[in-house]
Amino acid sequence: MIHSFNPRTGESFGDPFPLTSDDEVDATVAAALTAGAAWRSADRAATLDAVAAVLEANVEELWQTADAETALGETRLRGEVARAAGQFRLFAQVLRDGGYLEAVIDHATQQPPVPDLRRMNHPLPGVVGVFAASNFPFAFSVAGGDTASALAAGCPVVVKAHDGHPRTSELSAEIVRGALPDPALLGMVRGLDAGKRLARHPSVAAVGFTGSIPGGKAIQELINERPDPIPFYGELGSVNPVVVLPSASRDGLAQGFAASLTLGVGQFCTNPGLVFVPDDVELLTSLAEAVTATTGGPMLTERMHGGYLRGLTRLGKLTSLAEGQPGEGAFAVAPQVFVTDLPSFAADMAELAEECFGPAAVVVVYGDPAELPAVLDRLDGSLTATIHATDPDEARACAEVLLRRAGRLIWNGWPTGVAVRWAMHHGGPWPASTAAAHTSVGAAAIRRWLVPTTYQDWPAELLPPALRDDNPLGIPRRVDGALAG
Repeated sequence: MIHSFNPRTGESFGDPFPLTSDDEVDATVAAALTAGAAWRSADRAATLDAVAAVLEANVEELWQTADAETALGETRLRGEVARAAGQFRLFAQVLRDGGYLEAVIDHATQQPPVPDLRRMNHPLPGVVGVFAASNFPFAFSVAGGDTASALAAGCPVVVKAHDGHPRTSELSAEIVRGALPDPALLGMVRGLDAGKRLARHPSVAAVGFTGSIPGGKAIQELINERPDPIPFYGELGSVNPVVVLPSASRDGLAQGFAASLTLGVGQFCTNPGLVFVPDDVELLTSLAEAVTATTGGPMLTERMHGGYLRGLTRLGKLTSLAEGQPGEGAFAVAPQVFVTDLPSFAADMAELAEECFGPAAVVVVYGDPAELPAVLDRLDGSLTATIHATDPDEARACAEVLLRRAGRLIWNGWPTGVAVRWAMHHGGPWPASTAAAHTSVGAAAIRRWLVPTTYQDWPAELLPPALRDDNPLGIPRRVDGALAG
């Protein structure tokens, strides 16, 4: 059984939820697969808009249910429901635009002799398995971006709900299903064994995951054991390095860092966990004062609370720069920042550059900025990398290195907050993600659930509308090498 826990008290509440049996997993996947046949030709854009509308209409019940299980508060959770709705609306726009099909036509030529070739994307032929995240009960959970993008692509979805917010998951699924033409298009299973069976199921064509590195590795192993290994799109761990160069403005820098570090009790995959700063006593003092003035809060689950404390123990060999207040709650933690110098960090990078999930960071003090690129080049991949500077030439060497280390580069800002936009890329080299070429946020997230097909000398009567010469859908295409609308 799966119980709901209140992070403010540490106590369980309400009736528990049963684990999903193997037979129930099979039945859920089979129902989703059957529902998917009609979904591919449905008016998916209109349905996605309808899902967004019902999420917004039920925001009161949604945020209150999630707050009881996450302690994230009304403001954050209202905003997250709006974000989840916004993701569905974005993918409705993507569908209406049609560019996601990547339709290409090369007409036949006699000299040289080349056949007629036409290429476009189609939905994956199966069910998409989604493993929900703990830290975003809406935006990366049952009603999250993986679900929205997979449904947009034309794929049915089965979600392995996160144990940290079972009531929120149940309510989210109920609300979303109410706007779908067939509720089986969004299946849901619970429990570790159900997740394993989902990843191994022969009708599952791809898996999306947001979570820890160990969790991602475990799912990848399950997929590797399949007779037909399938794509696995995991967003895992990230320290999101921030480089403060000597020319950087100090105005609001410390306060911006402290706010980003402690947002959501540091339970963001884009948390700034590693900050390189010049040897400047005044700057270090301002950073310490800003962090000391912060207050933490309860982490989402007892397991995450324990993981944060173990991370602090690992970093405890370093000098403490600042510690905030823990706030209230059974799973409450205090923000903590440690400090070391660049040579010491470089000598122990494997341990010091490991993510500590929560409101913790390591500040690395350097003397000569010319020494930074060699150290930055040894960092593992991250979702983001940030540079604070006023002189672009001063930043050039670090920027060239960070381009190879992160999926999103930020100038004079902070990494927390991932805009749901057409140009967003939320991914990065391992261990930030398992597939650096793909994103889990933004319009391009739909590409994970699509597969291209080329039609050679195919009769016009059998061509999909997107590839017909008269372009009845009016979508953007490339015809004989030239872009055409």
